[in-house]
Amino acid sequence: MPSLVTEDEILTIKSDTSRILNKISRFLAEKDIPSFIVGGFIRDTLLGRATDDIDIAVGADALEVASQAAGAFDGIFVPLDDINLVGRVILPAEKLQIDFSALQGDIRHDLARRDFTIDAMAIGLGEDITTSFKTKDLIDPFNGRDDLRLRLIRAVSDTIFRDDAVRLLRAVRLAAELNFNINNDTEKLISRDNSLIAGVAGERVREELLRLLALPGAGQRLFYLDKLGLLTALVSELAPLKGVEQPKEHTWDVFDHSIQTVAALEFLLRESTLEYAEEEVLSSVPWSEKLEQHFSREISSGSTAKSMLKLAALLHDIAKPQTKTIEEGRMRFLGHPETGAATAASIMERLRFSNKEIQLVALLVKYHLRPTQMSNEGMPTDRAIYRYFRDTGEAGIDLLYLCLADHLAARAATLDIIQWREHCRMTEYVLEKHFNEANISSPPKILDGHEIMKILNLDPGPQIGKLLEELREAQGAGEISTREQALAYIRQLLSEMK
Repeated sequence: MPSLVTEDEILTIKSDTSRILNKISRFLAEKDIPSFIVGGFIRDTLLGRATDDIDIAVGADALEVASQAAGAFDGIFVPLDDINLVGRVILPAEKLQIDFSALQGDIRHDLARRDFTIDAMAIGLGEDITTSFKTKDLIDPFNGRDDLRLRLIRAVSDTIFRDDAVRLLRAVRLAAELNFNINNDTEKLISRDNSLIAGVAGERVREELLRLLALPGAGQRLFYLDKLGLLTALVSELAPLKGVEQPKEHTWDVFDHSIQTVAALEFLLRESTLEYAEEEVLSSVPWSEKLEQHFSREISSGSTAKSMLKLAALLHDIAKPQTKTIEEGRMRFLGHPETGAATAASIMERLRFSNKEIQLVALLVKYHLRPTQMSNEGMPTDRAIYRYFRDTGEAGIDLLYLCLADHLAARAATLDIIQWREHCRMTEYVLEKHFNEANISSPPKILDGHEIMKILNLDPGPQIGKLLEELREAQGAGEISTREQALAYIRQLLSEMK
């Protein structure tokens, strides 16, 4: 990590950013509006981190200022908060995002209302300081620079979480993002106020949760959230998982296993290490640039396949407590994937995830056992692989890795390496079939419903759809590849139906 800029050193802003700041500075000066750069931009610049987000506090109606600035600089105006007067200007050409907020009193009073000391610094916007400025010009009433040196997240006051409870999550996310620690007094404040997170608007929680899940080491951060009392305050459905015992092959109870599955998944996706897993475990897991691209694909605004897979890993056993039975000494959780899918969807709806995100995670939870059900012994047949991808689509790839993570987090240090290698070989076999033999997972259309009805003189109805699905499955199994074979197969099916 770059070292912190020292006292009196000239702090340089990258040229593209300084140009737009010069323009904004002149724009505000012409209107005689006092203005200050505040918050994360200063923090990240001091740390030598690239940032495309700039916060500017103005002594005026910030919504009006943002609207005028968007017009003046070919930007897009987005009103963020009509009550607290916060407006955003998106500058596509410069790839910058500037948030204008109304000053709350003078600048020192304004900074006192902010969350953490490292974000409670400011510098006055003037025509001559936008390319670079001396760090001695910083307005830093809460010693944020000292906390940057100490790598600490410290609350500005003991009311910050009561003023805005999303800061509870933001503290943990920011600590993870910067690789900082939360100081003891601030941890105590979080534990005191953790229940307030339940009252935060779902959209804001979703944004912070996604940013946390996107970071390597999210599994360990979930344990930290639980230590602070935040995880079950945020997702109350997780609380019943604590203390629920599992069959003897499992290392942890359902709650710890769920978070350990996230950590195991990050290990398999080459994001972090695992204390109990050696290189031999990882070397057996298939990996490629194509897979990296698959997991990096965007699902919805702010989310990727990787972050959704981590969320599914956290929730995959959410229904085990209510489905647990013990019959003749055998512990079972019948129906927990299907029940869990509905519970996961309900949680995500509450947190205002998009329909696309909800559908993906619900599918992953519902089918998280499916990969190991493709074959009782040996490699799965082409027909089984066809059925698997028919039911799961592209998420079938994600499921293969969720299943591996589930396996690894269940056995942990007691992992049978021979069984593990076999599981990895099956995963690699299915992936190779999917990527290299497209006819299996997505066979081309040989006949459509209209052709079948016309050639075989059949009436419209559910029977046609059933015939088409039987045909596609036979194609996936490699039994049919030509139009003539397809017609003969359909005729055979019809004769068997009579």
